Amino acid sequence: MGMSIPQCLGQLHIRKGVVGLATGAGFIYLLYKAIKAGIKCQPPLCTTSPICIARLAIERERHGRDSGELRRLLNSLECKQDEYAKSMILHSITRCVYLLEAEASACTTDDIALVGSMLDDKDNSVKIQALNTLKAFSGIRKFRLKVQEHSIKVLELIASIWDSELHISGLRLLNNLPLPDYVHPQLRRVMPALMEILQSDYILAQVQAIRLLSYLAQKNDLVYDILNCQSTQPGSLLFEVLVFAERLSEGRNSPHYRAVKWHYNEQSLHEALFGDESRLADRLLALVIHPEEEVQIQACKVIVSLQCSQDVGVRPSVCQPSRSYFNSGE
Repeated sequence: MGMSIPQCLGQLHIRKGVVGLATGAGFIYLLYKAIKAGIKCQPPLCTTSPICIARLAIERERHGRDSGELRRLLNSLECKQDEYAKSMILHSITRCVYLLEAEASACTTDDIALVGSMLDDKDNSVKIQALNTLKAFSGIRKFRLKVQEHSIKVLELIASIWDSELHISGLRLLNNLPLPDYVHPQLRRVMPALMEILQSDYILAQVQAIRLLSYLAQKNDLVYDILNCQSTQPGSLLFEVLVFAERLSEGRNSPHYRAVKWHYNEQSLHEALFGDESRLADRLLALVIHPEEEVQIQACKVIVSLQCSQDVGVRPSVCQPSRSYFNSGE
């Protein structure tokens, strides 16, 4: 196995004297056997392309064999490598974890610790690939707690390094883990960075930041920190959210929208903002004393719009558009 056709021919020891004897049908028969043997010889599998990694996975599933590819990569990561090599090795490990499930499950917590140590590398590309690898391992149940141990380090990276790719990889990892209570103090410190990401121009990072904040909003001891968080553009994000809420409220009060009887899911945005159990108006009252005037005004607009939506069915003419109400100077 592992020989090319010339190598197979070489093993037949076809020397000059033998060729002289093997004439006619005998020579043709020997040549046939050499070609047939060469066709059966398979070249060694490469280990650097996605196609080859996929082939390893298929072979493992078909024959139940351990390719040894993942272990080889992890062993090479322990050796001294330059930043580019470490980055490429980690990238290959990530692919292997996803494709070679049995081999990934056979890894140890020491392997997770080895990958986690790459988060301290001075090169951001190595950090990013290590985050991706940890996320891959976090999909295996028995490694989740070990990967979770790196949560504080991941939060520190997100808060201290302004790199959109690092933010995306770090937040994806955090969103794939249950975050224990002991990381809450670090989460409080990273809130301003999350707000900065929300106001950045990187959509994928914004989506991941919103997912994390939505998850954290379910933690009672973090709600105040989220609501009280400021960034380098204080109030701008809050103002945009309030504008969004006002426009939704005005839209649902329009004759065109009210002409249809709509049915909403219990977990819908409508129920959260405008449902019978919503306390949005009460919570908006706290923003009337917000330090930024535009937030105060927008909060009042939303409150008035919510009141209009309650009265529109009984007294359609009682509410005027919020724009004219505030433009009058009241």
